[in-house]
Amino acid sequence: MIFDLDGTLVQTEKLKARSYAIAVQQLRGLVEPASEAIEAYREIVGAGRDEASKHVMEKLGLESELRPLIEQYHVAEPEQVLTVMRKDIYSQMVSDPEVLRGNRWPYTVDLLRVAKHTSCSTALATMSKREDALRVVRALDLERSFNLIISADDIKKGKPDPEIYLTAAEKMVVPASECLVLEDSVNGVRAGLAAGMNVVAIATPFTNAGLHTSQIIDDVWIVHEPERLAEIVRHRIEDHNRIAHPGGGKTEGRR
Repeated sequence: MIFDLDGTLVQTEKLKARSYAIAVQQLRGLVEPASEAIEAYREIVGAGRDEASKHVMEKLGLESELRPLIEQYHVAEPEQVLTVMRKDIYSQMVSDPEVLRGNRWPYTVDLLRVAKHTSCSTALATMSKREDALRVVRALDLERSFNLIISADDIKKGKPDPEIYLTAAEKMVVPASECLVLEDSVNGVRAGLAAGMNVVAIATPFTNAGLHTSQIIDDVWIVHEPERLAEIVRHRIEDHNRIAHPGGGKTEGRR
């Protein structure tokens, strides 16, 4: 079983979106955080840092304001200035572990712990940098719940490319077709499906609309009510076993 982190185990996407809004507020000297930055981030949620920053920059027309700051921020591209600004703000937000604990998704965390307790192989596949991912994982006391952690530092291509999920399956020595992915974003779901894996999507305020309009996954495998997560995961596993193992063989413990 392979879990995404941001938006799946913890509501960090909400915090990241606000960090973009504050970064744009500071850049443009606005009175309030820029709500349009939150909407722009919503469109690209699940992507890597610089890809997300480039999207926000282009949507809000920030390049002319960011480019003069390249030398000051010791980066090569204007979107990287926004990445650094946003990251500094976000780091301040999550420096208190209680903030992260207060923003966890309890049903997903419970599912992870149950999976680990039942000897199911578990991995984390996140587009966050390893340092940032470990900060969250440790704050939630989940480090021992994972057999493997794959971060943006371990891959060359980000989601929706399947590399991160294929890497996780390879390192766990589990066929991709026998893996179950828990994701919240369109990019993440695309990555899991492209890897040939079974996917359950968790709809959040940031990803609900995108999951439906993209039509990349059957609605039956989209979790709208968090308390139904375990039930839908169980049905997804049963459906996979019925198709892939018609003789009755089960492989839940390997996922």
